[in-house]
Amino acid sequence: MALQEYDVLIIGGGPAGLTAAIYACRAGWKTLLIEKGTFGGQAASTDIIENYPGFPAGVSGFELMMNFYQQASRFGCEFLTAEVSALSSTGKIKKVITGEGEVVGKTVVLATGALPRELGVKGEKEFHGKGVSYCATCDGFFYRDKKVAVVGGGDAAVKEALYLANIVQEIVLIHRRDTLRADKILADKAFATPKIKICWNTVVDEIKGEHKLNALTLRNVKTQERKEVAVEGVFLYVGMQPNTEFLGEELQKNRQGYLVTAENLATSVTGVFAIGDCRQKNSRQVATAVGDGALVLAAVEEYLQQA
Repeated sequence: MALQEYDVLIIGGGPAGLTAAIYACRAGWKTLLIEKGTFGGQAASTDIIENYPGFPAGVSGFELMMNFYQQASRFGCEFLTAEVSALSSTGKIKKVITGEGEVVGKTVVLATGALPRELGVKGEKEFHGKGVSYCATCDGFFYRDKKVAVVGGGDAAVKEALYLANIVQEIVLIHRRDTLRADKILADKAFATPKIKICWNTVVDEIKGEHKLNALTLRNVKTQERKEVAVEGVFLYVGMQPNTEFLGEELQKNRQGYLVTAENLATSVTGVFAIGDCRQKNSRQVATAVGDGALVLAAVEEYLQQA
């Protein structure tokens, strides 16, 4: 029996993928969205989102993402819960291999997202959302005039420490080396910011608290000396991991594994597009993911109309 053919196959059901589904279905394109886990992605597990326009009192991530899902469903999007293991993108018809079988379509929109790398220390999972955060832009507001820590020494960690300096009382920047990996201009700004105190040659051994985080156990990697530092929040920036491992070499990626896209969000393979956190970009927010999801449809439609 011939496989049902879709106009648009979307892989990933976070805010970018769901937005693309809303736009594609509303434009009349036969669309299937494939998601291996919870619809809404990381955003759905966020307790409250306060910087998404239209919700002056904030909104829970789960509620916002369920609204996205219901809107896509109302416009006729079909959904498949399955893990994608491979994409065959040669030729006009694209084939997606999933744990539930094969699906085919004329275009593929990759919206697979990225996950923050974890420290892997005691207390990290227990206090996720209760003092442990991976996004200062998202959660910094909750720590106004409080003492927090930032873990990392690269561009992302230093940028977020500088951002937090406008909000919090004090930042302990914890870095396992004796020099920052961040660009010199960012490092110089950090050194010149009185609120930022740097702990060199130091790692986090444990994240502690009762109902919420209240302290970190730190260890100097040279002397092995341990100390406890009282903080009310910790922001972890030890890297992100894009969910692109299943994709073949025909799709261009940067050194970190993020998909490289053109201005119209097309990848290096004709008929395949990438949106949201899985692509190389500067900002990873719900709002920017939604922007990608809306923007990509123009290129998808142009391709479909010429196919």
